[in-house]
Amino acid sequence: MHWAMVGWSHHKTPVEIRELLAFSNEQVLEANQRFKDRFPEAESVLLSTCNRVELYCAANEAIRLPASEDLGRFLADFHGFPYGDVSSLLTSLAGRESIQHLFTVASSLDSMVIGEAQILSQVKSAYELACNGRSASALMHQFFQKAATVAKRVANETDIHKRRISIPSVAVSEIATEFFERFDDKRILLIGAGEMGAETLRYLVDSGAQTITVVNRNAQRATELAAVYGARTADWDQLLDEVTVADLIVSTTGADQHIVQAASLKSARGKRGSQAVLILDLAVPRDFESEVAQLPDVYLFTLDDLQQVCDRNRQARQEQWPKAQYIVQQETDKFLAELIHRGSGTTIKQLRQQADQVKQQELKRLQSKLSARDIDPELEKDIEVSFDRLVNKLLHPPMKSLRENADSNHHASLIDALRRLFQLKD
Repeated sequence: MHWAMVGWSHHKTPVEIRELLAFSNEQVLEANQRFKDRFPEAESVLLSTCNRVELYCAANEAIRLPASEDLGRFLADFHGFPYGDVSSLLTSLAGRESIQHLFTVASSLDSMVIGEAQILSQVKSAYELACNGRSASALMHQFFQKAATVAKRVANETDIHKRRISIPSVAVSEIATEFFERFDDKRILLIGAGEMGAETLRYLVDSGAQTITVVNRNAQRATELAAVYGARTADWDQLLDEVTVADLIVSTTGADQHIVQAASLKSARGKRGSQAVLILDLAVPRDFESEVAQLPDVYLFTLDDLQQVCDRNRQARQEQWPKAQYIVQQETDKFLAELIHRGSGTTIKQLRQQADQVKQQELKRLQSKLSARDIDPELEKDIEVSFDRLVNKLLHPPMKSLRENADSNHHASLIDALRRLFQLKD
């Protein structure tokens, strides 16, 4: 069995070129079908994400595996893109390297953000699309099933996925969840209806948040976002009233100055006798005056505070990388050994069957001659044992060579030579 991978990724290829070479799901299906028509004796899986376009291929015989240039041209030609313009950016891997690369990708060790969670589902989806497009069969099934197993080991045996590194995820998992035991009974206020706040709210809703109010200068945007989370809205001029009754505030406006002053907040809280409040000020410039943090029962975290946590978590993920990569190398060795065992098992079985058949024929011929001479049955038994030993000794050297070269590049050629020399048929 032979393997290859070609593609363009964030390591060498600018995003503007990756965008031109990217495939939608519909295009992936069509490309898989075209591949099968053009290379009927090979299998393929096409993986296309925002960071990579990679084509994985496999064939039972090396001569059936398309050349790297042919694969690269196939991808570029699909989009009518001149292959010569991107050939120098193409990554081409074969054999063990291509296998280890997929395992590394599936485990999120090759991503722009190490440990990001989306890539494994994208790898699984790519394999499913290849099955639907008839370009993936038994070889790719083994390959991609193993990739999922490797990714699961990395996730279970390292902390590489356990540290959050985006501002919204850290805001919830590292700050809010330590401040509150639960969110279903908390009043949450979102100031600003931008992407940062919406993503933070998504994490909070996933953690059980139910009572949410959205305030934004543009009331229409507030209404649209509130509809997504089943939240209510409030007018911008009610901002201070909403701030004083909230348990958790996420602020993400694009204002060029503070929208909440320490003095006004202190006065409002004093009149209402407000409880403790956690404020996640994710705006740049900051929405809350820094002196707000000095007020009783007010806990203010700014973007800088969260960024420090993100940086620490990113470093922690990096420290887990060697351990994760070791798992990938282990599983690559194991996968190759399994392939070799499957590939050589049939040949060894055929060789032994053929040798046993020859032995039985010669033994039967000899026994028919000896029976006319009234030979002692014990001697006949000794002769049969000697034949068995002779066959085993003759087969021992080639079997030993196969074992000693099981992990080398020569194993496939040895199997081929063995089949040719002993005229073994499929």
